[in-house]
Amino acid sequence: MGSGPGDPGLLTWRGICCLKKADVVLYDYLSNPELLSYVSSTAQRHCLGSHAERKLWTQEKINAEMVAHAQQGKTVVRLKCGDPTVFARAAEEFEALRKYDIPFQIVPGITAALAASAYAGIPLTHSAHASAVAFVTGHEKPGKQDSSIDFGALASFPGTLVFYMGVTTAPQWSAQLIEHGKPADTPCAIVRRCSWPDQETFRCTLGELPSLLHSGSKIRPPVITVVGEVAADRSIPNWFEERPLFGHSFLVTRPEHQAIDLQHELSELGAEVVLQPAIDIGPPHDSQPLDEAIRHLENYQWVVFSSANGVTFFIQRLKQLGFDYRKLGHVKFGSIGPGTADHLRSFGFHTDILPEEYRAESLVDALTASVRGDQVLLIRASRGRDVLPNGLSEAGAQVTEVVAYESEDVTQPSAEVERRLSARDVDWIIVTSSAIARATASLLPEAMKRSKLVSISPITSDTLRELGYEPTVEAKVYTMDGIVEAILDYVTKLAN
Repeated sequence: MGSGPGDPGLLTWRGICCLKKADVVLYDYLSNPELLSYVSSTAQRHCLGSHAERKLWTQEKINAEMVAHAQQGKTVVRLKCGDPTVFARAAEEFEALRKYDIPFQIVPGITAALAASAYAGIPLTHSAHASAVAFVTGHEKPGKQDSSIDFGALASFPGTLVFYMGVTTAPQWSAQLIEHGKPADTPCAIVRRCSWPDQETFRCTLGELPSLLHSGSKIRPPVITVVGEVAADRSIPNWFEERPLFGHSFLVTRPEHQAIDLQHELSELGAEVVLQPAIDIGPPHDSQPLDEAIRHLENYQWVVFSSANGVTFFIQRLKQLGFDYRKLGHVKFGSIGPGTADHLRSFGFHTDILPEEYRAESLVDALTASVRGDQVLLIRASRGRDVLPNGLSEAGAQVTEVVAYESEDVTQPSAEVERRLSARDVDWIIVTSSAIARATASLLPEAMKRSKLVSISPITSDTLRELGYEPTVEAKVYTMDGIVEAILDYVTKLAN
């Protein structure tokens, strides 16, 4: 099955369906790891190694692994970068499956040449310059006695040539083309890591190509090279590399289930986004106080939420105890911010009071005139500031605090994040609460020192400063959208 060239959005719907059904996934290291989010948590996942680690699986081992799992009755997905039938040795794998009468399907993927056309702004065909396209391997199978590439035919080919791989062999195949009559001034475009957030595009001529691609080249695989007049065409903008956050990398430290929307928004703006939760969110260690409050909801006039997580765990527990939404028919709701209010709305409830400024002090101010003498149920995390309970009590409310979820620090970053940080490969770290600020400072102290920090609010910024870190950017509106807006404003001003 083809995973496409890199951007997880280029995976086909058929591909997603297959990944969801898989018992075993054998995937190339060039396939985007985000695609594994579609795979069941119970499925086996095997990366087939990488050139960087010098531990690539042999084709024989791959074939044997596919056959062994299939013979055990498992659904196996062989996930290949790009398209499985374009320079991916798929025929050898098909042959191994047929040898053992194992049924299989072929799911196509977007191959790098087609993605480069769209993502690097290179038209593979052009009414004035190219009416045909040829895909050519720049690296034939090792041990092959005679080359099957006719460089004479390719040199006179009336269209575009796209060479796959072939970084180390570029001096040889480019020389062969020139020797057989291809003009040395033929335009070329080198596209590295097509559709990934760090995509690079280099323009040159065929004669200049060996100075850019060779065995010691700084331009490392994966690479494709487009040869032909279309490579000089600039009529299609390189929109992908011109997005405002292209070239910036972000580490998002929110719990993963809350970070996805922010990840997508930053990615759409061109950023590379890595997720590393600094805190884990889970049900309370002791649910009895929450259960008692839910059973006696008739005693409360208000339910106040200090986070979207509180909404989730409160509603979940309500249902687990066998109640439905009628239990909440008489209460009014207060929410600390629009994200919490939106989440409450997703369950069908309207927030009665939402402060103009999205923090605890403002919520207290907004509720003060309405809660005097009322019973208020405050849904909160296992840790956090006491501004809400103290402020509401001072306003004359009778406040019952219950912990709806536990917030605990993550003590070890993922192996991928450790690798990225050891290479100093993250530009920004986004911090969305004081608790996350403290947890991140403990989890990633060195990265916090050398990265630019984005704070969601003045309170979070104050916490960062107490910890010895100065935020580079602070959101004016204390939401995820406010974070993105503040980042864009900073980057735009810096670019001008």
